Amino acid sequence: MTEQTFVLPDVGEGLTEAEIVQWRVAPGDTVAVNDVIVEIETAKSLVELPSPYSGTVGELLASEGSTVEVGAPIITIGSTDAAASAPAAPVSVPEPSDPGGAVLVGYGTGGAVSSRRRKPAERPVKASVGVVAKPPIRKLARDLGVDLSAVTPSGPAGEVTRDDVVKHAEQASVFRNIETPAWGAVREETIPVAAPAAPAPTASAPASDAREESIPVRGVRKATANAMTSSAYSAPHVSVWVDVDASRTMELVKRLKASPDFADVKISPLLIMARAVIWALRRTPMINAAWVDTEDGAQISVRHYVNLGIAAATPRGLLVPNIKDAQSMNTRELAKALETLTLTAREGKTSPADQTGGTFTITNIGVFGVDAGTPIINPGEAGIIALGAIRQKPWVVDGEVRPRWVTTVSGSFDHRVVDGDGISRFIADVASVLEEPALLLD
Repeated sequence: MTEQTFVLPDVGEGLTEAEIVQWRVAPGDTVAVNDVIVEIETAKSLVELPSPYSGTVGELLASEGSTVEVGAPIITIGSTDAAASAPAAPVSVPEPSDPGGAVLVGYGTGGAVSSRRRKPAERPVKASVGVVAKPPIRKLARDLGVDLSAVTPSGPAGEVTRDDVVKHAEQASVFRNIETPAWGAVREETIPVAAPAAPAPTASAPASDAREESIPVRGVRKATANAMTSSAYSAPHVSVWVDVDASRTMELVKRLKASPDFADVKISPLLIMARAVIWALRRTPMINAAWVDTEDGAQISVRHYVNLGIAAATPRGLLVPNIKDAQSMNTRELAKALETLTLTAREGKTSPADQTGGTFTITNIGVFGVDAGTPIINPGEAGIIALGAIRQKPWVVDGEVRPRWVTTVSGSFDHRVVDGDGISRFIADVASVLEEPALLLD
């Protein structure tokens, strides 16, 4: 019998290590070429690796939850057929830094490696017997941890639609902390997010009396921590904010929702915010620039296009996918792109290429009921802007106090790239559009 050793490949993300999340095979199992054998987590994606060999699984050389370097052996596969055990043809996987390029990965045939979100086993979902919903909708509900029996259907035949599930998940996310929980039995604890299963209790650390818990920092959390630390301590941040009467933005959102041209697209104030940001970036291009350190000294790279990043809180952690060339899109195209970006991120299907090359970022903290903040700039960019909660508040209009829809726009900027006047002009431009969306007509 010929024994082949499969090493952890470079999955085209330019990374040096990955975590073994879940083995899909066990010693003694029979596998064919392209059968999924393991799920790994890199700093950006969950990836299913297919087998490059056919035969019988010998030994699993890396345990679940362990971090393995690229090139290290992870599994052996034995075969009595020399031809069948030959490595499959390499697959080209897009390189994140160059969406049009590719690198040779050296495994799989006839298709690219798939990326998906880890199934949240810690959130059991009821069977939802008697609920009318198509299989893809049921899968989406399982992935989001939504009980279909608690969802109000809006389909013409009484079925639960994708929008119903997504809306229910969003509401659950926003309102999950309204009830005040009782004090726990211990003084302090750390709640893991998609962390590996805890090891069996030992005599030195009894599970029933644990006062503290240590969680390994891996994957997205590790990448986010490194990026935010680097940004916070290398770029001098300056933060500004302004209160805005967004009543006319809310009126425009209402009209767009009622328009037949936008009947199949989700419309929210974030769409108007995105249009405002693109408009304001055109008027102050240095906000769309970046500080670059080179061998010949520091340079400022000004981008004449907008790859608009949208910070997304996902079950795997914070991701910042971006909409490529957003400056070329009309309102409907931008709305569709925002909807696709949001659903893809929530379902864990954001590709590494979609998370690279951003030029400016929006974070919508208003969905969590937060008014303002001082966000950290995404590495490789010169600014980030936050849209706060939009609430009805007393506002002075023509000398009279009236109820208006008010929000706060806040942002952080790299003071090496942009001076105070440019920062102030940009924030004022965004605020002006939210106050009067008709400015976009120019």
